[in-house]
Amino acid sequence: MLRSDAPRRQRTLEQAVRTIWRLRQPDGCPWDKEQTHASIKKNMIEEAFEVVDAIEAGDAAHLREELGDVLMQVLLHAQIAEDAGEFTFADVCRDLDDKLVRRHPHVFGYGESASSADEVLGIWSKVKLAEHRAEEDAAKASGDVADVASGAASPAKPQGLLDSVPRSMPALMQAQKVSKKAAACGFDWDSTTDVWKKVDEERGEFLAEKPGSPEALEEFGDVLFAAVNVARKEHLDAETALRASCDKFRERWASMEAAAASEGRSVEDLSRDELEELWNKAKDGVSERA
Repeated sequence: MLRSDAPRRQRTLEQAVRTIWRLRQPDGCPWDKEQTHASIKKNMIEEAFEVVDAIEAGDAAHLREELGDVLMQVLLHAQIAEDAGEFTFADVCRDLDDKLVRRHPHVFGYGESASSADEVLGIWSKVKLAEHRAEEDAAKASGDVADVASGAASPAKPQGLLDSVPRSMPALMQAQKVSKKAAACGFDWDSTTDVWKKVDEERGEFLAEKPGSPEALEEFGDVLFAAVNVARKEHLDAETALRASCDKFRERWASMEAAAASEGRSVEDLSRDELEELWNKAKDGVSERA
């Protein structure tokens, strides 16, 4: 069935590509024509989060719409790049297909096999490390790069292991990503218990600093980074866990507001003890529904 539907899917995608192209033409849309990679970079992040919201809401119709918005961002960036002579949407698709085949040797017949998701993750880690080493070798083989200031030659800097993790990624996700990459090279704690000891150590260093100081800020970051590694060692996603806690807090707070409003009051007008009482009732209410 997928094969018979392929021509229609191809025509639909080609039409979307052409529509974006048309918007960027001299007589196209003034807004689309002036956009650059930098000017719309935040849009990609916003659209991705809206996709996640639709997934968590279980809203298929909304998910369909938001996935279209993400695709629009991909197509627009690709068209901007093509207009600048950098690459095309076809290049993006070709690179993606090559990567998918390369990272699934257990599917495309390259001497690997996998019967579980964990085994697949192990294969991915090996392939990614091989790709990283190949990039390093390619950088070395490319020779020297000119030093414009002195006229001398200096070695081209190879890409580091962690350079592929976007610095703009949410901090919890970034922490788990860079830790996972380092762990794949053997730089890791032996057990979750060891990571908890590290959390305690970082907590002690935080408490030793002056409250509100730059040093305290740095040490608190180390506490969070260590805590993220607990999640990684336990095969949990730290970002998902914190999002769930935020949702739980929102639900309980909304319950507190509703309870206060039923008495003609606002949570802002309540005492600490009254807020604590409402919180405990909201907590019990959420637990009962769970």
